[in-house]
Amino acid sequence: MTRRLCALVRRPAPCFAPGLTAERLGALLAGRRMWVDGTVLHYWFFDGCDASVIPVPGTGELRRVPWAGGAEQRDVVRDCFREWQGLGIGLTFAEADDRAEAELRIGFQAGGGSWSAVGREALSAGRSERTMNLGWDVTGPGERGTVLHQIGHALGMVHEHQSPYAGLHWDDEAVYAELAGPPNHWSRETTYTNVLRELDAGEASASVWDPQSVMTFPFGPGLVLEPEQYRGGLSPSAGPSPADKEFVLRWYPPAGPARPAGLVPFRSVPLGLGPGEQADFTVEPPETREYTVGTFGDADTVLVVFEERDGVPRFLAGHDDGGGPDNAAVRVRLVRGRRYVVRVRLYSTWGCGQTAVMCW
Repeated sequence: MTRRLCALVRRPAPCFAPGLTAERLGALLAGRRMWVDGTVLHYWFFDGCDASVIPVPGTGELRRVPWAGGAEQRDVVRDCFREWQGLGIGLTFAEADDRAEAELRIGFQAGGGSWSAVGREALSAGRSERTMNLGWDVTGPGERGTVLHQIGHALGMVHEHQSPYAGLHWDDEAVYAELAGPPNHWSRETTYTNVLRELDAGEASASVWDPQSVMTFPFGPGLVLEPEQYRGGLSPSAGPSPADKEFVLRWYPPAGPARPAGLVPFRSVPLGLGPGEQADFTVEPPETREYTVGTFGDADTVLVVFEERDGVPRFLAGHDDGGGPDNAAVRVRLVRGRRYVVRVRLYSTWGCGQTAVMCW
């Protein structure tokens, strides 16, 4: 029996500056979707006021399909957020009262498929748009894995069965035929995007394939030709596997007891980071005005500024230099008497490799 599967929309390939080395390109592909560690991700559930309007087949009429989910469905999602949080990661999930405060906005449009923005892709969605949809009843047996899978995407994880290290040789036409039928009814493009397209090495979660990952699809027999051991199908774990836990803890290690160093205007601080590493700084502005916060050096970085509100960091501004010739920098208004946190994650370095951060 074929299960209903996650259907991500194919995104345009990222554009990077020409002439990047393979090392830089791989680091950018690996890190561009990941949040900076220490981020509080706020999630919000759409209510009955929001809906999609879709045509009714064969009638020429339109039908309104609400995005709201029932209380039991929302509780399953909350519990799945708690399960990921329980792995000890350095990200925090918090339910928001206002969609304008939420980075993750969750709908339950029946028949709309289950999907999610991958990591920081969520920031490019409009505030009235969903970043995640759960298209069927997730309170049923075995459906908890659907929610855990979508939250994995929200954390920046990709489909594990598409890893270039999996070595899977598919019977392509059998896969197309299987997923064109019920319950998925996928087009060939959707099947290629979510199953048959092999990811670039930099996009993969690790250099070793994890068939037990919650990000691997379950498949029945006859779809995989090689390796022989998977001709009978794939049966991944219903929850985060040990390798999933290792991946998220590598990108989002729990915060230590030490407080971040302080940034003083016009005084640069060396970073000394390795690829994938992060440095955090506090800023307590001596006066209220517009400030620039930026990095320096031969490096690819993402820089994010948060404002602490009641002890909780809220996203204020961010910039990813995306492998270009300029460094990451933001122009932002800081208010005296308030506390801000600057987080810088390094993708890669070149040249002298020396990097620094400063506000001015």
